[in-house]
Amino acid sequence: MANRLHPLPELVSFIETLSEPHILCDRSYRILAANAAYRANCGRLDDLIGRKCFEVSHHYPVPCDQAGESCPLTHSLNSGQRERVVHLHHTSAGERYENIELSPIRDSTGEIAYFIEKLEPLPVARGLAGAQGLIGRAPAFRAMLELVARVAPSEATVLLQGESGTGKELVAQAIHDASRRREGPFVAVDCSGLTETLFESELFGHERGAFTGASVRKTGLIEAASGGTLFLDEMGDIPLSMQVKLLRLLETGTYRRVGSTELMRADIRLISATHRPLKSLVETGQFRQDLYYRINTFPICLPPLRQRQDDIPLLAEALLKRVAPDRKLRIAADTLACLRSYTYPGNIRELRNILERASLLCDGDTLQRRHLPEELQHPQHPQRAVQPEPAASLSAHARPSDLPEPDDTDLAAALRNHRGSRKALAAKLGLSERTLYRRLKNL
Repeated sequence: MANRLHPLPELVSFIETLSEPHILCDRSYRILAANAAYRANCGRLDDLIGRKCFEVSHHYPVPCDQAGESCPLTHSLNSGQRERVVHLHHTSAGERYENIELSPIRDSTGEIAYFIEKLEPLPVARGLAGAQGLIGRAPAFRAMLELVARVAPSEATVLLQGESGTGKELVAQAIHDASRRREGPFVAVDCSGLTETLFESELFGHERGAFTGASVRKTGLIEAASGGTLFLDEMGDIPLSMQVKLLRLLETGTYRRVGSTELMRADIRLISATHRPLKSLVETGQFRQDLYYRINTFPICLPPLRQRQDDIPLLAEALLKRVAPDRKLRIAADTLACLRSYTYPGNIRELRNILERASLLCDGDTLQRRHLPEELQHPQHPQRAVQPEPAASLSAHARPSDLPEPDDTDLAAALRNHRGSRKALAAKLGLSERTLYRRLKNL
């Protein structure tokens, strides 16, 4: 093998013929050769040779695995095989997610001497480009995105699991847009709002006269999604009697319209989603075990926003452009600090609502702290935190001596911003329910 500082000219010539961005690097991360496509992609006109790959792609001073990311070179040295990862790279078009495929090159002794690294735009980025909320750099988000990128080109059934407001339908749409079915329809169904009878009719369709009120034949959503993707949201709410029919559809690929004997063949890819713990529902008999294993081929967990605190500035900027597209609004530093410190039980949906409300209250060009809901403005106040239930030995009016009772202004503000039960509001304010009831009555 040639000296490792001077790789074989055949390798350099080979990567130069490739249309995708490629580099040749050594075990020490040094770039030994870069083809024209890579030079154009990284947006650098100066010499890349001898620089470290992580310096060019990430602007990091240390390798990726020392900066909180997954390093394909390290993985390849350990496994001795080709490795693939998803990274956020600096490119001539700005920062974007890319697929990295790293292939080891061995010398005559069988030792890994070089690596050829191929870069390509992440296919799922086509779906992410217009998605509200699928933006981020946090490790939990990157891990989720890598799973999305791997499953999107396949025909595998996907189960999206996550809290309400984490963007499950947006991820489903992105998977569809990055799949081979992207030219076909994407049909979304909210299963939580359908009764048993309506669910069957909506999903499978019905013949004229199949039941009272069926005056015409109706095309079902499975037929409407033919050649594309069917997204069943809130899968955990499907009635048990319908679960067996859905299982038959997935097992055989066939179904019948309500009131018909004709067997029809489905041509769909199924993506389902739920915020409910399906495994627990299986254990309690509320969800069929066989259906659970059928839809759980490729599970993806969507991280809640509280696990993505560093992404809040990016998300806030992007969402603000959507809720107030005709205004160039900025967010004050202390306002952004409030947004970052909140836990968002409603996740990205709640962040969007907060920003939309703030934009309506803002008459200038900068969102101020006063434009935020009360619970974001004063997170440090002890009465804003949820307090434990009072001990049974204490009287109904007992309160810790160091916890100030909210005045009428604070109480009215808390009432306006509260969406839960009276019991939850009392706990939030550190009051007993009886005291809260008396105070509200006086107000």
